[in-house]
Amino acid sequence: MARTTKRPDLLERFSYQATKASGTSYAFIVALAVIVIWAVTGPLFGFSNTWQLVINTGTTIVTFLMVFLIQRTQNKDAVAIHLKLNEIVAAMDGASNRLIDVEDLSEAEIAVLRNYYLQLIQLAKKDENLTATHSIEEATTSHGRKYKKKKP
Repeated sequence: MARTTKRPDLLERFSYQATKASGTSYAFIVALAVIVIWAVTGPLFGFSNTWQLVINTGTTIVTFLMVFLIQRTQNKDAVAIHLKLNEIVAAMDGASNRLIDVEDLSEAEIAVLRNYYLQLIQLAKKDENLTATHSIEEATTSHGRKYKKKKP
């Protein structure tokens, strides 16, 4: 798949750069310096309500904006990870395609799938080799064949 050559829009570039910058050691040092400067200036301002309001307002604004930057990054990373996992599932022989785009299912549908795989886990626990089967259907067939062979 070819990468697009279009430049991301201004807002996307800005949020990317802000996310990248805020996750550095320098950003932490700047934030720490702001707190130290604020604390040191306390006696100069007599620890007034205005002095306290400055730090409260500043940290509230930064926290509010960071929530959105963190969520943006998390959303983008989640989509990228899901795409990579979908590619692995789609490429593996014997893998269940039920899991492609599972993140788009409702909670009830995910619960049904989870129960499906809990059954697979129970069947796999009965096998000596946990990687011998790939789906419930295969596990059931394999499990059934295995125990039919043991009967005299």
